[in-house]
Amino acid sequence: MKIKYIYIALFSCIALNGYAQKAGERKADKNYDKFAYIDAIKTYERIAEKGYKNPDMLQKIGNAYYFNADLVNAEKWYSELFAMTDQVDAEYYFRYAQSLKAVGNYTKADEMMVKFNKMTEADTRGVLAVNNKDYRDVIKKNSGRYKLEDAGINTEYSDYGTAFYMDKVVFASARDTGNFSKRKHTWTDQYFSNFYSSTLSSEGALTGADKFAKNLNTRFHESTPAFTRDGKTVYFTRNNFNNGKKGKDANKVTLLKIYKATLVNEQWTDITELPFNSDSYQVAHPALSADEKTLYFASDMPGTKGLSDIFKVEIKEDGSFGAPVNVEGINTEGRETFPFITSDNEIYFASDGHPGLGGLDIFISKLEKDGTYKQVLNVGEPANTPHDDFALIINKSNKRGFLSSNRPGGAGSDDIYKFLETKEIQFKCEQVLVGVVTDAETGAVLANTKLTLFDDKFTKLKEITSGEDGRYDFGEVECEKKYYVRAEKEKYTTKESAVIIGKESGKTELPIELESAIKKIPVGGDLADVFGINLIYFDLDKWNIRPDAAIDIAKILDVLNEYPTMKIDIRSHTDSRQTHRYNEILSDKRAKSTRDWLIKKGIAPERLTAKGYGETQLVNKCADGVECTEAEHQLNRRSQFIITAL
Repeated sequence: MKIKYIYIALFSCIALNGYAQKAGERKADKNYDKFAYIDAIKTYERIAEKGYKNPDMLQKIGNAYYFNADLVNAEKWYSELFAMTDQVDAEYYFRYAQSLKAVGNYTKADEMMVKFNKMTEADTRGVLAVNNKDYRDVIKKNSGRYKLEDAGINTEYSDYGTAFYMDKVVFASARDTGNFSKRKHTWTDQYFSNFYSSTLSSEGALTGADKFAKNLNTRFHESTPAFTRDGKTVYFTRNNFNNGKKGKDANKVTLLKIYKATLVNEQWTDITELPFNSDSYQVAHPALSADEKTLYFASDMPGTKGLSDIFKVEIKEDGSFGAPVNVEGINTEGRETFPFITSDNEIYFASDGHPGLGGLDIFISKLEKDGTYKQVLNVGEPANTPHDDFALIINKSNKRGFLSSNRPGGAGSDDIYKFLETKEIQFKCEQVLVGVVTDAETGAVLANTKLTLFDDKFTKLKEITSGEDGRYDFGEVECEKKYYVRAEKEKYTTKESAVIIGKESGKTELPIELESAIKKIPVGGDLADVFGINLIYFDLDKWNIRPDAAIDIAKILDVLNEYPTMKIDIRSHTDSRQTHRYNEILSDKRAKSTRDWLIKKGIAPERLTAKGYGETQLVNKCADGVECTEAEHQLNRRSQFIITAL
């Protein structure tokens, strides 16, 4: 029996027509109020089978199954309830939605959550459901990361709640204790759970199942231990019972508490309850932080947001405890329970409040730099199912771990599964945009360069200056988004560069090379290369100057005007289509057409020579007989401007 329902619900008795049915229901109500759900279910169902049904009766049968984690049968009775009336408390819409997921009816479950949200408005569970309508797509994205199989130690009873301890795994089990007095809990009709241990191999295999620390086990429930790394201290969950004394709340119910024990001479001694326990509320499922300075646990103590929340408390150097604090960012009005903290400060926990596949699902969140938890992710299948999945632990060094579940196909009501994590989950992508500014020719870093960041619509976002090492850092940017960076520096040509940010967390590097605004003009150089002027293109079989080409020739004109002693040789080329003779004539016409255009604009004829080279100087593979695209042929139809004198 997993101790995961750490909330209590009491319902008033009802009256039915007929003395026998009324007496039977009173017996069921008595069992129900005492949480003897197995007995209550049997009595209620016998009455219902005789045709005596009303909303309150159906609520109680549905709840009895729901509280006992049998969501499939809960769905049956909640369906009858909603077929009879929809005038029920909002919480029944939530429970019905969870139960519908257990039978695979997600469409109707989502409809119930929409109605639940309208009735509750501010309830986090409803808000999350409405704001995350694509939750199944998200879960699918996170799925397939575990190789999962039966741990090999399960019985027909409840086995759950593992913990690493030296070369062993310690867990709770309701298997037959072998005592003459075999105590069963009327809630689940199973034996009370005790601690057992199995030997753990390096491959994650478990062998054997022996009673662990007999002096920790009592005639009540023990579960979910958490050990310090040195193996000398254990925190664990137990019913309110110690030193032969049993505590109860105002309703005469023995709740859960967390106890601490110390290992002395191979014996667990000094079993004491933690100071923030109470007879009036539940405290359970301890977990230690990586530095063992913080204890996490589940509770419904005052300050709880939902039915149970995850809390944390400081463990001081003298062994005393601070005040419990509700862990913000992960708790809902539902159940958050079974926390586990990894060496990377990730928290795994079970919840039915966050959007999931049904029942308790396992979620993960990462501790942020500011000490908060912001992003909660469902770990996906096969770790999660439409049933209860909980109590995940993992060794981050070898990616092996264990989880518990009441999914179909197991040996008992709860079973332990071992797994290998094959891929880590991807949290929300976090990217920064950085780079270095250098001289394009010399490679020297350029300090004090003004850099401006624009979005894809050229809206200005940020302006910074490169450091002495030429590096710049725009900080956080959105993943998979396009940005533009403008770099400006005196005596350099301003440059704008487009960049698309990566889709996974990390850094996007955008190196920027700036061209000097003052160019060396060597004889024999091509103005197209020296001044970054585009090649002059011609249409097929044409030699007239295209409008787009005129823009580039105008740049040549400006250079010639700036350097009145410069002389250039205009060289025109064609592609390989048509004959060699035809192309030679065509290219010569193109060269002279370019020369004539410049002369008309005022350049002296003696400064210009022109010649066509036909297809004799192709820049790619597109020779005769080679199949090429139009764009590839276009590259060969070009003009060059070679400096012959200055």
